[in-house]
This record gives sequence, C-alpha cells and structure tokens, in this order.
Amino acid sequence: MSVIVLAGTIGAGKSSLSEMIANELGSEVFYEEVDNNEILPLFYADPNKYAFLLQIYFLNKRFASIKQALAHDNNVLDRSIYEDSLLFHLNADLGRANDTEVKVYDELLKNMMEELPYAAHKKHPDLLVHIKVSFETMLSRIEKRGREFEQLSYDPSLYDYYKELNKRYEAWYQNYDESPKMEIDGDALNFVEDEEAAKVVIQMVKDKLEEVRGEKL
Repeated sequence: MSVIVLAGTIGAGKSSLSEMIANELGSEVFYEEVDNNEILPLFYADPNKYAFLLQIYFLNKRFASIKQALAHDNNVLDRSIYEDSLLFHLNADLGRANDTEVKVYDELLKNMMEELPYAAHKKHPDLLVHIKVSFETMLSRIEKRGREFEQLSYDPSLYDYYKELNKRYEAWYQNYDESPKMEIDGDALNFVEDEEAAKVVIQMVKDKLEEVRGEKL
C-alpha cells in the first residue's frame, strides 16, 4: 500500500499518469479540481488581483487532500501541497502579490506543514514522481486540452509565465527532500499518447516503489 504524489508543470500529464498508476495499483486518485474552480478564471483575467486568493484556495484544497491521502494508504495525488510554494512565489516574483500577502502565505504554509504529521499516520508520501517536459511540450499540451483561459491567444503574456514556471520546476525537484523521489522524462516517454511508453513508465514507478519499500508489489 503506497501514497504517491505527482508533480510537474501545467500540461505535464500529471492527471493522466495518476490515473494509470491508480489503475495499476488499485489505488484511489485525488484530482486537483480545475474545471469547477470559480477563482481560476478570475485569476487568468486579472492575476494581480486574484493571485493571493487563488493560492490560498489551492493551499486549502491541497492540505485537505494530502491529509486524507496520508491517513489512508494506497492513494495517488495528481498535485500536492509540496509544490504550492513554487507556484505562489513565482506569482509574487512577477509582482502579483505584495509583501504582506507573501508573509501571510509563508506563515500559513509553515503551520500547515508542521501540522501534517499529526493529522495523518504517515509523515510523508512513499514516493514523489516528477514529470519533466520541455517548454514546447508544455505549450502543446495546454493548447490541446483547450481551456480558454490558459491559451496564449487569450493572453499572450502567459508565454513568459509558462516559460518561467517550467524552468523553476527542475530546481524545485532537485531541492525536494520530503520523501523518496523519481523523475520521468515526459518527452522521451510520451505516456499520454504512446501506450508502450506508458507501460515503461508504470514499470519504472513500480520498480522505484519496490526499491523504496524493500518489497515486491
């Protein structure tokens, strides 16, 4: 029984891989709610106004999800609280949050992370799987899934935001130390569209889990 969290930029394939892993392991998936998120379109329309509100919304949802996942073995999360700071601080660096909002956010996240071990019987996930994709793949996936407010045609300034976001994920992964981790090259192994690549990736995840747990799945 394992708790796995997925990480990666927008369009990396987190939801797709989460479903594949869950089907293979007989797990439950905790998806991050996007389509019914009433704040997300407001953020894309006016990021300077809504960046802080959006991040508090996501932080609350991610805290609830990770608590629930860690309290019950055998779950997969398609995004988790461990990425939250990366996303908010990018917005802050872009001038979309003021110093007071950053201070409030950082203190709240710190309190949540300190509380997490007491809210669940696991202190951390069994494995974090980071999906690394090129900027070109990221843009292609965003275009294909067709959410209007994510498109460059909707807001050309998103190009620089997406580029910086994708760039920061690699440094974030290198510094991540909350649990065992592994990285998947989503360009070399296009598991979203290639069934054979999907089989390879699933086996890689299973092999890493066996290594971490010291037992066969």
